[in-house]
Amino acid sequence: MSNNTNTNTANNRRSASLSSTSSSPDLEHQQRRPLNPNSQTTGRGVDTPADSDTSDNNTDNSQYPLAPRFVNHQTTDKRWKWVPYPAQKVIRTVVRWTRGPATPRIWKINPFFPAIQHAPTKLVARILPNRTHRMWLFFAYFAAWILTFALVFWRSQTAAAIEGWGEPADISCGVTYWSKNNGCGIDGVDCRPFTNSSFAFRCPASCASYRVLNPRAVGDQEIAYAPLIVGGPPDPKNELDPIYRGDSFICGAAIHAGLISSSSGGCGVVSLIGEQKNYIASARHGIQSFAFDSYFPLSFTFLPGITCEAKDSRWDLLAISVVFTAVLGIFTASSAAFFFGTFIIAFWQVGLASDPPLSGAAFPSLFSNVLGKFLPAMFCAWVFYDKMGVRRTLRGLTAQFEKAILWLGGLWVGALTNYTFDFIPISRLTGHDLAQQPGAKAALSIIVIVLVVIVVGQIWAFQQEGRLLRYLKLYALFIVAILISLALPNLSLRIHHYIIALLLLPGTSIQTRLSLLYQGILVGFFANGIARWGFDPFLQTSGALQGDAQLGSALPELLSPIINTTATALAAASIAFRWKTPPSLRYDGVSVLVNDVERYRGFFGDKGADEFVWTRDEGGEGEGEGLAINEYFRFAYVQGTGVADYTRAGIWNTERKWVEMAPGPSRRGLGSEEEEREEEEEELVKRALGKRG
Repeated sequence: MSNNTNTNTANNRRSASLSSTSSSPDLEHQQRRPLNPNSQTTGRGVDTPADSDTSDNNTDNSQYPLAPRFVNHQTTDKRWKWVPYPAQKVIRTVVRWTRGPATPRIWKINPFFPAIQHAPTKLVARILPNRTHRMWLFFAYFAAWILTFALVFWRSQTAAAIEGWGEPADISCGVTYWSKNNGCGIDGVDCRPFTNSSFAFRCPASCASYRVLNPRAVGDQEIAYAPLIVGGPPDPKNELDPIYRGDSFICGAAIHAGLISSSSGGCGVVSLIGEQKNYIASARHGIQSFAFDSYFPLSFTFLPGITCEAKDSRWDLLAISVVFTAVLGIFTASSAAFFFGTFIIAFWQVGLASDPPLSGAAFPSLFSNVLGKFLPAMFCAWVFYDKMGVRRTLRGLTAQFEKAILWLGGLWVGALTNYTFDFIPISRLTGHDLAQQPGAKAALSIIVIVLVVIVVGQIWAFQQEGRLLRYLKLYALFIVAILISLALPNLSLRIHHYIIALLLLPGTSIQTRLSLLYQGILVGFFANGIARWGFDPFLQTSGALQGDAQLGSALPELLSPIINTTATALAAASIAFRWKTPPSLRYDGVSVLVNDVERYRGFFGDKGADEFVWTRDEGGEGEGEGLAINEYFRFAYVQGTGVADYTRAGIWNTERKWVEMAPGPSRRGLGSEEEEREEEEEELVKRALGKRG
């Protein structure tokens, strides 16, 4: 009896001891985990180190201190022992999260009002149950778009002849009579005649938004990110007798003068009127012109009373294309038919009408240009559809109206980027442009914030579907490729429209409503970029990007000019310039612009090449007429047949005093795709001049 009592007492004590030690589950867990990885568990459930000198399994565990949790959770992979435990824990948590939930959520759009959205496809299936018949209907429908588009386009290509002038010549928005800097040669000889010459012209639509991206000098002004229009009607109260400087955009000036409309284009007759002075600035018809308070050898005006029938039908063609693609999207259940059909229509709409690559060119040249880009663009479209997620996004989508609104609407927003995103004050993503274009930095900040929000949303959607880790690996490769491109010597990375689409399109391969919108915009970006610019290389040399940007060359250092202020009947007032010895033998001479016209080009070693004397023309209607006009001078070194950077403008003012130019070269921008084509546009006007009356 006493033995049973002792046994029960011992058991009660043991139970009380175990009860007291098990009050904390974490504490019990730590006590039962071995401190040494090689520890073994005895038959009575007590952990003892395997290499301990003590074999007494009855040793009380309470005599050993508890091990920290980070020791108990050390990884068995010795390769990562150098990583601190908190970092390991965060990494494991992130990796587990990126793998997605145990039961992935496959995103699929359940249409709002399914009966309404399913009705179009059910109607087609009921009328044409045979798949072959539906295919023939698709091709017939596409042929109807081609025929309608061709008829409207052809009508827009013809303009009624102007009585006495014949058929007007097509010119682009950037055509001017005068080339920038010294492009017209000494005294403008390469841009003659200056007067008594006219020709009939026809402008496309949307020329009011055509801007210069590289700053242009107009006296001591530098015009950038604005239409280059200098002058206007002399009387601000009316639009009679407008006078424009010869380097103004002809189409922009015609809009400013009220001759044509920016929305539909138009035609007229431009007439050269020779040297004029005191060009008046004014704001008319959505265009702000600039003033110039001196004279210029070439000016033009527009003949009044000219009527002609000519209309740019790009908006009519856009309406046709949008309607055809909308009907196709609503009544087509096939993802392939919808994607390739809308892509083809958008591509040709951009290339031939909305943003043609050769504005003002004849149709055969334009068609050949767009056709040469079409076949490789279609190969890329197949890659988008089959390999980059478009099929996954569109396949099985039964929300017909949502598809037409989100995906197709996004497609047209991206394809018409020259209109839809024109309000954003960012012309090019270069440090120079972001620094000098008003509002560019703020706009870029907003764009970055919006993109971050979009990326976070897409990451979460992919994580829910269990596909995030694979796409993170893909974008890691993209980032490595970009970093390698940035590190390549003598090459610069340029992110074109089509590059943006290629980089971001895989991130939209998920069937959500937002992905529909993003994917449509990116496909539209691609269509616009290729149809307009082609597959321009994303790695370009500095020479290809130079354009008319600053060369970083030395500038002539002028000595104090000698001014003769005594004007007589035999001698006019004059100013004489001399310059210091050039800093390098690579410079061959000096070029001088007066009022933005090259008036002197001398080569070192020639007689009289160390001095430039300019005489102020004080003739005209009365003695001293020229004294009331400022004259602007810029200087540059000559290198062979070209010139280096020009200085900023110095002024010989109306009081016959010299005002020093500001330090540094004339500010110029970086070369751009628009600026690279300006030389082609200037050639167009030279060809048009061959038709003048």
